[in-house]
Amino acid sequence: MSSVHSEPAQRLVCAGRSVDLSRPRVMGILNVTPDSFSDGGRYFADIDRARAHAEAMIAAGADFIDIGGESTRPGAAPVGVSEELDRVVPVVEMVASEFDVIVSVDTSKPEVMRESARVGAGLLNDVRALQESGALAAAAETGLPVCLMHMQGAPGSMQNSPHYDDVVAEVLVFLRARIAACETAGIERSRIIADPGFGFGKTPEHNLQLLNRMAMLQSLNCPILAGLSRKSLLGAITGRPVEQRGVASAVAAALAVHGGARIIRSHDVAETVDAVKVAWATTREALDG
Repeated sequence: MSSVHSEPAQRLVCAGRSVDLSRPRVMGILNVTPDSFSDGGRYFADIDRARAHAEAMIAAGADFIDIGGESTRPGAAPVGVSEELDRVVPVVEMVASEFDVIVSVDTSKPEVMRESARVGAGLLNDVRALQESGALAAAAETGLPVCLMHMQGAPGSMQNSPHYDDVVAEVLVFLRARIAACETAGIERSRIIADPGFGFGKTPEHNLQLLNRMAMLQSLNCPILAGLSRKSLLGAITGRPVEQRGVASAVAAALAVHGGARIIRSHDVAETVDAVKVAWATTREALDG
């Protein structure tokens, strides 16, 4: 019997909802910001449009909806706590109460974490890996799973001159340290997801090195989330603008699945779900063989 079938199912429990990560899942992106790099402004301050988009992504096969109220695109300006709460919390509450899906909240602020958890969020997705003041304690208090992402620098300046001696090794060192910090704070490893942070303080070459060596991230002993959707790496490779990177994003998603990713964050859910299914079928065949 192959290891694919003999390994116990890896389940993530998110505010009473359970998802089996023994196979890869897709996380649909719902930005409620005026300035996100891909869909900024489309669902900002319009809960009906946000509802319709969430419904469409779920119908297309998304298991998670990731809601963010602060853009982390290169050069993005920070958002105040009250403004982010006003943007995020009503949408989190709406999606969590109306749909059978795990709601992820993309935030670094402890106040947003606590309030989102109160209204039904099931996962905390932090590009700053719970390094902001009070974030680690707030995340632990919620009891929710967390996604820890690697970023070199801050969104405002991260793409100015990213440098690594060995990007994969340095990402691993950082993520191991943040996982250890979470465990010390009372967040069990069974509640931790790791994200190498494609595009966050990384050149195209750094991103390709990470994508080609994703299997090395398995040493973290936690599920890996990959977010390559529509990113500048794909624009650099294809020459296409953001809105024309759907095919490239689906190919990148498939490569990430082959590298071991179990959650794929995507703007283009239907295409990504198909790409993930094909990648997972071929991955299973290779293991079965």
